[in-house]
Amino acid sequence: MLRFLADGAVATRVDQHSAGRDFPLGTLAVNVSGAMILGLLTGLALGHDQALLAGTAAVGSYTTFSTWMFETDRLAEERQYRRAAANVIVSLVLGVAAAALGRLIGAHL
Repeated sequence: MLRFLADGAVATRVDQHSAGRDFPLGTLAVNVSGAMILGLLTGLALGHDQALLAGTAAVGSYTTFSTWMFETDRLAEERQYRRAAANVIVSLVLGVAAAALGRLIGAHL
């Protein structure tokens, strides 16, 4: 439910400003924030069972690999190749950076 709400909030904000309507910013925001949360959990050095439950059940149900790939495929099918490539590259770069930042924050808590 949180993923749906976050995606909708971003989509509403983007629609109001009309920039990037065709780019899946909602999914990007959800996945990058999820990567940061997973990094934070890693930095907290939780026990195996706690990390598995928090990472898989909570954050895993929040983030969405399938929607990310579906939207990338949709962009490519619509011949928006630059946006499709940007979706992959930006998602990976920001996701790794967010996970690293989250881990750094978690290690200092």
